[in-house]
Formats: sequence, C-alpha cells, structure tokens
Amino acid sequence: MTTTAPRLEEITPRNLEAALGIRVRPDQEFAVAPVVKSLAEAYVHPGTAWPRLIVDGDRAVGFLMAFFDIDWHEDGGSVVRSGLWRLNIGADAQGRGYGRFAVESVAAEIRRRGGKELHVCWHPGPSGPEDFYLGLGFRRTGEVVEDETVGVLDLG
Repeated sequence: MTTTAPRLEEITPRNLEAALGIRVRPDQEFAVAPVVKSLAEAYVHPGTAWPRLIVDGDRAVGFLMAFFDIDWHEDGGSVVRSGLWRLNIGADAQGRGYGRFAVESVAAEIRRRGGKELHVCWHPGPSGPEDFYLGLGFRRTGEVVEDETVGVLDLG
C-alpha cells in the first residue's frame, strides 16, 4: 500500500520533469504510451484530456490521463463516453495501490461530472493490465479498438 495519502496534481512547469520521468517496467512498454506522448495528445485535445501526476509525499509515482465526454463511434453510431485514457505507474511504485487510487480518482471525477460509466482500453497479453482492470470490477464490452480490449466499470 501507499506510505502517505496519494494525490493528483495538474501538470505544471514545476512538475513536468517528474511527469516525464515516469517509466513503466520494460515488459509493459508495449501496453502504454510514454508520458511525453500523452502530454502531446493532451495539448491537441484541450478540454477533453485530463492529465494528472500521481504524487505520494514529494515523490511522483505515476501518471494518468482521463477523457471526458468524447464522441465514441460504435457500429456506425455514436455514443458519448468518459474514461481512463492512460495509466503509467512507475516501475518502482507498482503493487502499492497507486493504480487503484488512479482509477478511483477518475471514477470520482466522472461521477462529479454526472457520468455513470468509466471506460478503458487495454492491450491483451501476459504483461498487460487486463487482470488489474478486471480485478477492479471492469467488464469486457466485447469491443476491440485498434487491437485493444474495451472495458467498462459501472459507477451507478
């Protein structure tokens, strides 16, 4: 578990280098883009992307990026969804509850905004995050987007 109460911080000039320094384990790199790519995507999707640094005490332990109310194309139709876009927990910080904290934080923000579901996509594979997400209560939707499994957590 965590040593203190973790918190989320907006990415600022003060903590940018700490955010960019977050690295997952080498065997997990196939499953999540590096923080620098996420921040570039957040820059070109203002108002939709919600990047946050996960901090415990004075130590950056992870990074998350959520999305809110995006137009998700499904079978030729369109639905509005919110969810977790990226989750990078530092290799040396894994297994201490930070990932759970991140998901719970995004769920709380979605609820605050009136949402009822949290969506996430993950790469399948032995070093991928599927067991983590399923263990938190996500269920597979049956959708596959760019070779990623889509999962949903009911928040209602």
